[in-house]
Amino acid sequence: MTAMTRCLDRPGFMPRLSSHHLMRPRLVEPLLTAPARVKLLCAPAGSGKSALFAECALQAPASWQVYWLPLNGATLSPLDFCQRLAQGLGLAFVDEATLLLDLSRWHTSAWLFLDDYCRAPAPELDALLDRVLVASSPALTWWLGARRRPICNWPRLLLDDELWEGSASELAFDPAEVQQLIARQPGSGQNLGKVLQFSAGWCAGVRIALLDGDGHPERTLLDYLQHELFSTLAPELAEAWRVLAHLPRFNAQLCEHLFGFGDGADYLRDLQALGAFIEPWEDSPDWLQVFTPLTQLLLDQPWPAKRSWHRRACQWFTLGQDWQAAFEQALLAEEYEVAVSLLGHFSFEDLFRQQNAVLLLRLHEQHGDELMLGSAQLVGLVTAALLFAGRFDQAAQCIDQLARFTPQPSAQLQRQLLARWQAQWGWLLHLGGEAAQAREHFLQALEYLPDSAWTSRLMCLSGLTQQALLRGELDVAQTLNREALCLARAHASLLLEALLELDHAQLLEQRGAPYRAQSLLENVQAMLLGQRLKAGPLVGRIALRRGHLALRQGHDAVAAECFEAGLGICLHSQDKRVLYGFLGLALLAANQGDYAQAFIQLRDAERLMQQRHVPETVYRAVLLLLSGHFWLQQGRAELTLEAVTRVLRHYRGPKAKQAPPATLELIPRLEYLQVLAEVKLHRAVDPIARLRALLETTRQRGMLCLEAELHLVLGEVAWQIGDRPLALHSLEAGLELASRCQVQQAVRELRLRQPGLLGELGLEPEEYPVCAGNNPLSQRELEVLQLIALGNSNLEIAEQLFISLHTVKTHARRIHSKLGVERRTQAVAKAKTLGLMA
Repeated sequence: MTAMTRCLDRPGFMPRLSSHHLMRPRLVEPLLTAPARVKLLCAPAGSGKSALFAECALQAPASWQVYWLPLNGATLSPLDFCQRLAQGLGLAFVDEATLLLDLSRWHTSAWLFLDDYCRAPAPELDALLDRVLVASSPALTWWLGARRRPICNWPRLLLDDELWEGSASELAFDPAEVQQLIARQPGSGQNLGKVLQFSAGWCAGVRIALLDGDGHPERTLLDYLQHELFSTLAPELAEAWRVLAHLPRFNAQLCEHLFGFGDGADYLRDLQALGAFIEPWEDSPDWLQVFTPLTQLLLDQPWPAKRSWHRRACQWFTLGQDWQAAFEQALLAEEYEVAVSLLGHFSFEDLFRQQNAVLLLRLHEQHGDELMLGSAQLVGLVTAALLFAGRFDQAAQCIDQLARFTPQPSAQLQRQLLARWQAQWGWLLHLGGEAAQAREHFLQALEYLPDSAWTSRLMCLSGLTQQALLRGELDVAQTLNREALCLARAHASLLLEALLELDHAQLLEQRGAPYRAQSLLENVQAMLLGQRLKAGPLVGRIALRRGHLALRQGHDAVAAECFEAGLGICLHSQDKRVLYGFLGLALLAANQGDYAQAFIQLRDAERLMQQRHVPETVYRAVLLLLSGHFWLQQGRAELTLEAVTRVLRHYRGPKAKQAPPATLELIPRLEYLQVLAEVKLHRAVDPIARLRALLETTRQRGMLCLEAELHLVLGEVAWQIGDRPLALHSLEAGLELASRCQVQQAVRELRLRQPGLLGELGLEPEEYPVCAGNNPLSQRELEVLQLIALGNSNLEIAEQLFISLHTVKTHARRIHSKLGVERRTQAVAKAKTLGLMA
């Protein structure tokens, strides 16, 4: 990381920083200002220790002496070390006692850098270092860089405030620094995401990624590891490290099982002492992992012995009843029958853990019904995974396999098996749009499902909740959702509770409280992260719903972040809801007038759905709805009318389909879009009456967000047909309701369809001071905002108002929603502009 060169104003050899070096004040300043007498940087190879010390050395005060001793990781004898130390400091060496005496009498302020201290365990050398540090004068500051932590009396130095210590995680480049390095090498062909994925900020990894660009940085990194790591390890340690790098996590007990009793724990201890890129697993005190970029590098390399090691790891996890880890190791060992037998310990909620849904789908594709469908429980798991991915035809075939387990020994067990079949078939019908049949199956299943099948009962209640939401029966939906949540909490299932909160969020949104729905989902996501539940598929769905809510409230930056995150997760987990990531990004592009990009997103969504064999009932209507919106905004009403009319045929008449559960407002939106297109083309029949009927139905159901949209649409149509009084009345009502419910997307879409309408009618909102009676903020929210304006943190606000930190965050989110802003500074500025605060 550095080059050594003679520096004329300093004695001895001083480092020269690389031409590619990035100055990092965030690391240098704490080191320079720390009053500690000993400054220790302990981190693996390539972490940037030498470069950081060099940067500090070159900023030493002019009156201080600086000594640089490059030790190159060599294992020195105590005598050799004493001689090197004396020579570097310009002292005459006689023996150790004389050297310690000279160090104790040192009076000139100086910095001594010991760069790359001994890499191999050396107890005698470490003991000498400890004696040297103890004897040294306070005028001499020691800077020690090492790959391993020497065995010294560090606690004593720490208690005396004489030790400052840095770690590998602190030395890593942060995203902003990586971006600066990329900017310096515009021809590298790399972007921030690729570099961080390859290196996780590790200094050597970043440098290799930028040097190789679009070449093969993996080869360079392997060569670097061979020289810096493997060449320093004994053969048995090198093999042990390779085994551990193929495991997601490990501890001393697992190492004992893998490498032999007595040897395994020693191997692990030695590897840790040598700085072999072993770090805590998810901040756990009990589990470790190999640095992630290196594990990914080795996973892509051929290794004939890996099956046997994964098989042994599977045995150990099975004995410990860690079914998730055992299942993953069985798959890596290609022991598929063992893996399927371990699935007997899985439940429905395990579908949302790790990458289980993807693994189940892959197993089913590769090994078929004979291996995968050996029990009713396995049929249920595979069916759920297929429904999750949108493979309805395969799910139907899978559900039919339950017939293999009939007849049951008793009539009661036979009826319970039938109830399980009805629950699964009900979900297939529900997702396929067959509302009446699905409802009948759900209700009959609930009547006979035993208490032990509580997850099936819970999912029946969730299906009925979604159907009630689609019918606009919000009170019924709330009752069903509450019952399902109580069931999940009674069985302490945080994953299924989080899944049900997605239904709850849709209910809150329909009732005109998208900001409450947003807050709910933020809390749910925080709960999953706080419990360290690796619920990737569920987190993906939550991110997409949060993106939808943020977009609806007019917070495009938050929406874009959520849609991008949710899209990536759902693509990886093969969730059919990935569709809504593309749709959200399409809407964001259209908001900016970039219709080319909007239609590209719709095209990509359609292509992916077709590639994954997802039925058209899941995605076709929603894609055409958005296409119709965009065409209308572009003035292409004939295309909108043709598409919308074609889609609506599926949702009318005696064989009408139910809308997809994730798009509660699909049908009324299609209907009002049809009216708008007909009016534009002068083909409308009774447009006002049709919109009023829609509006009345929506009002009776209490769907406030949709009601705001329909008021705006009614005003737009009235203006187009020349009814100015009705246009004014409807638009005022729509704008007021949109402001109250924070549905700014509806207002934005109105402006995109009719750019000058609100201005022509004098309804464009202006930033006038508001009187107290029209203040959108509650008294408590004003108190919180006043404290924010004074620069208080959330914790300080909580202490001053005697409320919880969570309550402060909730108030802050509501303030942002009501004022239509995204940041604290914007909220303060907007409130002052509106005259809400001095």
